[in-house]
Amino acid sequence: MKFLQPVSLHEIAELINAEIVGNAASQAYGINEIHKVEEGDLCFVDHPKYYEASLNSAATHIIINTKNVTVPAGKNLLVTEEPFEAYLKIVNHFRPLNPTKELQNKNAVIGKDTVIMPNVFIGKDVKIGNNCVIYPNVTLMDYTEIGNNVIIQSGTVIGSDAFYYNTKKNREVWYKKMQSCGNVIIEDNVEIGANCTIDRGVTASTRIGKGTKMDNLVHIGHDTNVGCNCLFAAQVGIAGASVIKDGVVLWGQVGVSKTLTIGENAVVFAQSGVPSSLDGNKIYFGTPAIDAQSKRKELVWVKRIPEMWEKLKALTENKSNS
Repeated sequence: MKFLQPVSLHEIAELINAEIVGNAASQAYGINEIHKVEEGDLCFVDHPKYYEASLNSAATHIIINTKNVTVPAGKNLLVTEEPFEAYLKIVNHFRPLNPTKELQNKNAVIGKDTVIMPNVFIGKDVKIGNNCVIYPNVTLMDYTEIGNNVIIQSGTVIGSDAFYYNTKKNREVWYKKMQSCGNVIIEDNVEIGANCTIDRGVTASTRIGKGTKMDNLVHIGHDTNVGCNCLFAAQVGIAGASVIKDGVVLWGQVGVSKTLTIGENAVVFAQSGVPSSLDGNKIYFGTPAIDAQSKRKELVWVKRIPEMWEKLKALTENKSNS
C-alpha cells in the first residue's frame, strides 16, 4: 500500500509508539509485506527467524521488536514491542475500512458502454473500463481496477480479504488477521466465470493479465500475479504470492501452492498438484506434478504391480520346491 503522500518516520513512530533507530527525518512512502516491499517502504517483523530476511529486503524502514540486530546501511528501525499490532494501526490509520450501504459507491468510475446488471456491489474507488459486462450479484470490493472489454459472470467476488494471518501460539487466539489493504487489478479482455474469488493483495496488488480466461469456481490467492493469455478451467486454486507467467494453462481442479512460479506456456493436466515451481513450455501431470509423459509411464508400471507380484510369488514358490 502506498501512502497518498510521503510520511515522516517521526510521525509513524508517534502513531505506533516506537523508538527510532536511524534517521528520524527520513520519509516512508508506503507499507508492504515482505513479498512486495520496495525501496522507501515500511515492513514489519516480529520473529527472529525472519529478522535477516526483513533487514535485507528492499524495505527502507523495518518495524521490529529488538535493537539487537545489525542494521544495513541506509535502513531505519522502528522498535516496538508488538510489530504486528503496529502494522494494523498504520493500515487502519491510512486506509480505514469505510463500509457503505449503497450498491454503488459514489467514488466509483465506470467507463463508456459498460453494462452493470442488477445487484452488483461496487466499493470505494473502484475503476471499471469501457465495454465491460458485469453480471448480477458480482461483488467488486474497494480499490479494484478493471480494464476494458472485461466480462465477469454472476456470483464472483473480486477483492475479498487475503487468507493471511499472524501466527503466535503463546496467546489465546493463535491466528490474528493481517488486515488487507491491497487491491486487485484486472487488465483488458479478461473473462471471469461464475462464483470465482480473487483475493486482493495483503498490501500490494493481485494482478490478472490481459486476455486471461477463467472458468467457474476458480480461486486466486492474494498477491498472485497471473500473466497474459492464461487459461484456467473450473475449480483451479492458486495460493498466495505465486507467479503464473504468460500462456499458462491449468485444467480442472489443479491446485497450486504459494510463492512459486509456473513458467511461460506450461500446461498442467486436470487434478494435478503443484507444490513447487515448474519450468515453462512443458506439459505436467500428477501430484506432485511432473513431466506428463513420465507420469503416464509411471501409471502403466503401477497398474502392472499386481501382475508382477504374482509372478514373483510363483517364481519364489518354484525355487523353494526345487
